[in-house]
Amino acid sequence: MNAGASSKRIAPRVHHIFIPTTKHRHPAFSRPGGSAAKAAGFTLIEIIIAFAILALGLTLLLGTLSGATRQVRQAGDAGRAALHAQSLLAEFGELPRPGAREGELEDGRYRWRLDVEPWTDPAPRSGPVRIDPNAARLLHLQLQVAWGEGEAAQRVRLSSLRLVLPQPEGVGGP
Repeated sequence: MNAGASSKRIAPRVHHIFIPTTKHRHPAFSRPGGSAAKAAGFTLIEIIIAFAILALGLTLLLGTLSGATRQVRQAGDAGRAALHAQSLLAEFGELPRPGAREGELEDGRYRWRLDVEPWTDPAPRSGPVRIDPNAARLLHLQLQVAWGEGEAAQRVRLSSLRLVLPQPEGVGGP
């Protein structure tokens, strides 16, 4: 051999072969201290606890939704009652006559009562009271609109004062 050839030695190539065993599992699929059989999935107790938590969450969610639905319905009923009350005051408030009237709206769903009486001053003046038959007078209108039955019954009450001019003799309503 010549001197130059002996200085170059070629190292033999070594091939490693990987043989998977239970010792060489990926860390995401193994549990510390567990065997391969235990690492296969969830235990029965874990599944039961997960379903219990899911059931509790759904129960709370459905309770909240039903409460919100009930409040929306009650607000809608109160809004309709207020609109009916406004319409009734507009209808009977132009020429109110002392007395009581009552009726039903929407096939009995809403019930109303209107009481009209002369208004009396809560703090009357001292001295003689003069009443002029030709003077305008105040009437107190009290309207109540109710809906619902039993414990769920609700009502709206409105109170208003109306100035009424006396009607001339011979002119009048029925």
